[in-house]
Amino acid sequence: MNLIQFPDTVAVAHPPRVAAVTAALRSLVTVVPPFRIPQTVAKERAREVFASRMPFFDQLEQVFDNAAIDARYSCRPVEWFLGPADFEEKTRLYQEHATALAFEAANLALQSAQLRPQDIDVLVFVSSTGISTPSIEARLMNLLPFRSDVMRLPIFGLGCAGGVLGLTRTAQMARSQAGLRCLMIVVELSSLAFRYDRLTKSNLVASALFGDGAAAAVVTSDAGIATPRLATLGVGGEHCWHDTLDVMGWNIDANGFDVIFQQSIPQIIADQYPAALDGFLARHGLSRSDVDRPCCHPGGAKVMDELEIVFGYPKFALDAERRVLAAYGNMSAPTVLFVLEDLLRSGSQGELLMSSLGPGFTAAFQMVSVGAGASDR
Repeated sequence: MNLIQFPDTVAVAHPPRVAAVTAALRSLVTVVPPFRIPQTVAKERAREVFASRMPFFDQLEQVFDNAAIDARYSCRPVEWFLGPADFEEKTRLYQEHATALAFEAANLALQSAQLRPQDIDVLVFVSSTGISTPSIEARLMNLLPFRSDVMRLPIFGLGCAGGVLGLTRTAQMARSQAGLRCLMIVVELSSLAFRYDRLTKSNLVASALFGDGAAAAVVTSDAGIATPRLATLGVGGEHCWHDTLDVMGWNIDANGFDVIFQQSIPQIIADQYPAALDGFLARHGLSRSDVDRPCCHPGGAKVMDELEIVFGYPKFALDAERRVLAAYGNMSAPTVLFVLEDLLRSGSQGELLMSSLGPGFTAAFQMVSVGAGASDR
């Protein structure tokens, strides 16, 4: 295929965009499936699965030690990973366990916001680790008494950027009409993408990094509920780099999803991410000095090293991100919402900038204002 060459684009500063209707974050919850897998166990099982079939396993085994992960959670017990599974089995498991996690997260988010399923006007569901038609939020409507006229927005394909962009889309929908009450659910079962048959470095790295998790949030555009707002959701946006389709994503075959995961991601953060970040901020009349604290998706230890440099932090200073990575691994889209929950729980105030990177290759951004003195921008 001949690629069309586009000229470099220049970020143009626009006046700040003031939303006529404010999007309020009313609740945020996180959940994980029942099976906790310590990283030491994951390493041992990976040796059982790969060492005799992968000549370079001994040289790459240290990826489990260097990932800065203590444990991860899975929808399946660790023994499930010791043999092959086809796409049909993985799809069945995805539909079953994604629905169960969505049900748990939705209930908790609604309870926290003191709302009933019948109060929700918009259902947003974000996931990229399985295929389901009818989609998971439609299945959820058969388990919880949502109204039959609820608006549904299933979002697939955003990968690790899905937590940020899902929240951005939810806030945009909330602001589109005064009084809307939106429920966003994010579920990723990355463990089901494990490939017993793939003797590749990228598959081994994925085996050392990825886990399962879910999050849910209630976002409203009204002030007519008793629950105080946790935060105000401001402007959001994204930057998609041209000719980077092979950086991150899935190849799909008869045995399911096969991870695309380039080593160059930390270097892209070092070389390309700062301009994308500054471009997003400038488009909304902001600069890095307007950000009190980033809230980053902790994609891995090397990714965190580069993000700390970009934002001017000492190594290990993005402590919430590193805590989440250590406790849960990289859960793809929900991970950054675990970080936001950690920051809110620990009392962070001011202007937070959520950010994550996903297939496309795409950087996602969302401003979150927390506490007294925080703005609605």
